[in-house]
Amino acid sequence: MLEKQIEAKVCDYARSKGWLAYKFTSPARAAVPDRLMISPSGKCVFIEFKRAGEKPTPAQAREHDRLREQKVAVFVIDNVEDGKTLIDVMGWVQ
Repeated sequence: MLEKQIEAKVCDYARSKGWLAYKFTSPARAAVPDRLMISPSGKCVFIEFKRAGEKPTPAQAREHDRLREQKVAVFVIDNVEDGKTLIDVMGWVQ
């Protein structure tokens, strides 16, 4: 399955659960995660989508590390089921 297909299915699922799913880009900084997801309770997470088995590029990994150093949740998702599970689990975290 292509990255964009995984992303679309996970975003549709998240929206069905009341989440906001913003496409995230930063003109001044390359390699930021694909989506900023916001739960109905206000929990924010970033998601980097990849094809099955793919890993973030070195630049993406560095950016993920920068965000995590700021205590921001960043996840790499490479299949629909893991994405749905993430939405379900994070929906319970306050």
